Amino acid sequence: MPASQRDREARIAVVVVVATAIGLIAIALSGRGSETDAASSDEPQSLAAADETAATGSAATSSETATDPAGSTPTSSTDSLPDLDVVDDETTAELSSAEPSSTGACTMTVLSLRHGESGESVSCLQGALAAAGFFTGTVSGSFDQATYDAVKKVQEERNLYVDGVVGRETALSLEIWPEEESLVTRTPAPAPGAMDAWGYPLSSVASTGAGAPPVPANSGSGRRIVYERAGQRVWAIDNDENVIRSWLVSGSQYSNEVPGTHQVYSKSEVSTAWNGKAFLPLMVRWYQTDIGHLGFHAIPLHREDNSPYQTEAELGTRKSGGCQRQANRDAQFMWDFADIGTTVVVL
Repeated sequence: MPASQRDREARIAVVVVVATAIGLIAIALSGRGSETDAASSDEPQSLAAADETAATGSAATSSETATDPAGSTPTSSTDSLPDLDVVDDETTAELSSAEPSSTGACTMTVLSLRHGESGESVSCLQGALAAAGFFTGTVSGSFDQATYDAVKKVQEERNLYVDGVVGRETALSLEIWPEEESLVTRTPAPAPGAMDAWGYPLSSVASTGAGAPPVPANSGSGRRIVYERAGQRVWAIDNDENVIRSWLVSGSQYSNEVPGTHQVYSKSEVSTAWNGKAFLPLMVRWYQTDIGHLGFHAIPLHREDNSPYQTEAELGTRKSGGCQRQANRDAQFMWDFADIGTTVVVL
């Protein structure tokens, strides 16, 4: 492992130990402490040690919502809003309600539909619009003006982004979005010791160069991070449009990952759950909601025993409350690649 990565892991351990010590002193002085506070005496194992555990261990099942630890030092964030990753009963109500599954009579076979297109997916859309009371025209398979108007009406009434284009959120609202696993591209695990174009070791869900899936169309240009929500996949692209690395993540179960072009604005080597139950290593924030931050980070670790919340094999499945979980090796690459100001394109 490069010396820079070993140094980074050592700094993470120091940060957490200091934060833990401060927390325990505060608890002792106050004479009271919750069960959550008591759990904060553990420190996270290094990412190198956690790497193998996350790749081979059994997935944990408990969950909660994350926030910055008292001992972490965000690079630019100046508020105390939480980092939205894992969710429990106390915080679920504050997030968007869980997205509906596709239970309609049909599903789209494409990832978006817009005015002027035609085909079976448009017929599916028109049928769903008619069933929901938004469309009274003929199911023709042609995305005409009446269909466009009906789509905009759905978006307006259901508080969706209004553009007349049927993407993931609109399709989910109409229950015609396809089963998401069918949209996920899983590349073969790389050979032992395989590196990306920058010399960083690949995780079990990462690929590089020509071995990576194609970069989605309309995903910007120049040096950037591209995150495709439907496929739960990230690309790191250089100024010459070369794919340095691509990998699977576990993104949000909710509708709080806002599409568009964003920027990295804050980083923390370690963030921790609001209730002290989970560590979120190598947090790279790119979006702030009304109730918290979204960002890329390593797979969360249970604070009481340092066990991961999921395995690498489960990446590609939506599991968080807003953030994007990554294999530890991918999180280390992201930390070094995504400086403050780096463009993040969310599709």
